[in-house]
Amino acid sequence: MALLSLAPSCLGLATPLRAAPPLASSRAAAVSMDYSKEELATALNPVVGYFDPLGLATADFWSQGNEATWGWLRHAEIKHGRVAMFAFVGYIAQYNGLHFGFPLSLPESPSYAAGLTPPEQWDALPLLAKAQIFTFIGFLEFWSELGMETHYMKGGRPGDYPDFPKAGVIPVTPVKVFNLYDPFGFAGKRSEEQKAKGLLAEINNGRAAMIGIMAFLAEQKIPGSVPWGPHLKPYAGEVMAPFMS
Repeated sequence: MALLSLAPSCLGLATPLRAAPPLASSRAAAVSMDYSKEELATALNPVVGYFDPLGLATADFWSQGNEATWGWLRHAEIKHGRVAMFAFVGYIAQYNGLHFGFPLSLPESPSYAAGLTPPEQWDALPLLAKAQIFTFIGFLEFWSELGMETHYMKGGRPGDYPDFPKAGVIPVTPVKVFNLYDPFGFAGKRSEEQKAKGLLAEINNGRAAMIGIMAFLAEQKIPGSVPWGPHLKPYAGEVMAPFMS
């Protein structure tokens, strides 16, 4: 949620700090794969435009330079947006009783309990199941940082995810199930204009999903805290418990 304060000032799926040529309109901006900060902000939200009250777009984190910082911020928002979209859809599905039809843990351990809300389902998972989930996430993070040909802080494209088969880690298959960035090869068949519009849509949808999933959790923790929000079953636990001492 902290990244939401950047608003449209930063963070898009384009090469860091590579300026685009002058564009005649916001629609034309959506065709370009490379944006300046101001052009990206206008393309994402023409109403708000460039808005960076904290000056993050010109910051220099860890003395790595502004270009590296810009790439890190953009990659962070795209990644968190993708996770939030999964979380938002998953929350709605699980809240309505949709779940995997197979056990997620050992037979003697509870896997799914009807009537529990998503946070309560997480609390009910055994410690070993949670450890497996975090281990898998850690592996994906590890590979995303070390498997790139060009890191996003060194001029690579923020949001890209390295391909397992291409790197020789896993054999190539007819359906590229291990290519998490483009598992079905759809992106390679799209025009540059379609790709650019899709990137903008992904960023905007990710921002909306980050707000949405936090709104769900806030409403469960403090009923009535979300104006015009859904009425959800209160949650007495602590969502951030895994990160608390």
